[in-house]
Amino acid sequence: MRTCLFFHAHPDDEALLTAGLMARLAAEGHRVVLVAATAGEAGPSALAVSGARPLGLVRMDELRESARRIGCHRVVCLGYRDSGLDGRAEGGFVSVPVAQAAERLARLLKEEDADLLTVYDENGGYGHPDHVQVHRVGVAAAELAGTPVVLEATADRDRLLRWTRPLRWVLPLDDWRRAYTPGARITHRVDVRRYARVKRAAMAAHASQASGGLRTLAVLRRLPLPLFRLAFGVECYVRRN
Repeated sequence: MRTCLFFHAHPDDEALLTAGLMARLAAEGHRVVLVAATAGEAGPSALAVSGARPLGLVRMDELRESARRIGCHRVVCLGYRDSGLDGRAEGGFVSVPVAQAAERLARLLKEEDADLLTVYDENGGYGHPDHVQVHRVGVAAAELAGTPVVLEATADRDRLLRWTRPLRWVLPLDDWRRAYTPGARITHRVDVRRYARVKRAAMAAHASQASGGLRTLAVLRRLPLPLFRLAFGVECYVRRN
């Protein structure tokens, strides 16, 4: 049995990029630990109920439910403040010294005796400042802890641009040309088609983020399962070491 630690910035990030591999590893008998840097309290919310619980508490409940559906063995929130969509929220994760946050994550890696750590690529995927910080902190923590394998969760930029070309009039594709990772640099393409239902269920757990407007989760949840499996049946990673 291996111990695999998945490091994410906010609740719902795990569902989009790594839920398939997490579910596969759990089903194969490995220990899966999900770590969120923040509770996502500064993000957008579909909740419009007067007097509703604080968003951070809601999103952590959703994260735990997503983790349950995936089959995770442990969920940890490091408790840093969400930096917001533009990364400018006061005291946000992006402003925390990398060495300080890396030391905390390294302690957790050592406690779990982790064999694998996943972070994001150096672009932070689509460039969110907290995601870039996850990359920096995770890489530094793995070095401190001596974690043998570090994988950068990403997407195939070339494939993504081909798929979205028909939407070039409504999507900011110029930004996407600098996002994620060129196909030639991807080292691992993991077949997770058997876990498509689990991955979609993990997305559905994040109800506060998955309804209303053109939110990413709202759109993806409506895809018919065959199309969802085609779009998300392979997860992409770049091995650092």
